[in-house]
Amino acid sequence: MENQIENVEVEVQNVIELLNETSKLKDVVIKLNEVIDFINKNGPLNNGSSVKDIKSERAMNEDDAKRILLGDLKAYSNKDCAKELGLSYGQIYSCRKGFTFKKVYKEYRMNEGNEEV
Repeated sequence: MENQIENVEVEVQNVIELLNETSKLKDVVIKLNEVIDFINKNGPLNNGSSVKDIKSERAMNEDDAKRILLGDLKAYSNKDCAKELGLSYGQIYSCRKGFTFKKVYKEYRMNEGNEEV
């Protein structure tokens, strides 16, 4: 991972030569466009650590919602729940905010006040 970052940095330095202090705005814009094109072609490093990298493998069901809101996964982060269940971050988020599985969410809200801290 660290080598990939270093390689990209070296490539960027090789592709983009520095402008001198007397460069005109037009030259700055051209160089900036070169940088943007380079980044767009090479893309960000995809190491799987972003929540955008977690893809859903299946539809979420009521048992998943119970585990997330009431069961063994309630203390987990959304990202960790998504990885554990093979669901997307958005599915977990929607469940925890009550947008989906409203019956389970209602049960969660009723139990929330009864738990001791």
